[in-house]
Amino acid sequence: MSSIEGSAIKKVVIACDAGMGSSVMVASQLAKRLKPYSVSVTHTPVNDIPEDADLVLCQMTLLARARKSTGETVVLGFQSFLGDPVFDKVEAAIRDGGSLAD
Repeated sequence: MSSIEGSAIKKVVIACDAGMGSSVMVASQLAKRLKPYSVSVTHTPVNDIPEDADLVLCQMTLLARARKSTGETVVLGFQSFLGDPVFDKVEAAIRDGGSLAD
């Protein structure tokens, strides 16, 4: 199990099956939410997650693939592209402090 403190998160990656479509929308929305905290948000295919990602978010169905390619990076899953509680959890950890663990 990996964990990271919210204050250490500077780059969030949204990983999806192809790196297009829904992940672009999620990345854009999350980037707006995290901009006040100087956190960048990008999107990528799950097989191309960059090594410098501090936190990876992906659909639950992709968790195993994402974790396999990220080593010790925290990977959290979400069910819904809109309004999933994980996005609030990430923002709260960055804003208020606290840790995230997979």
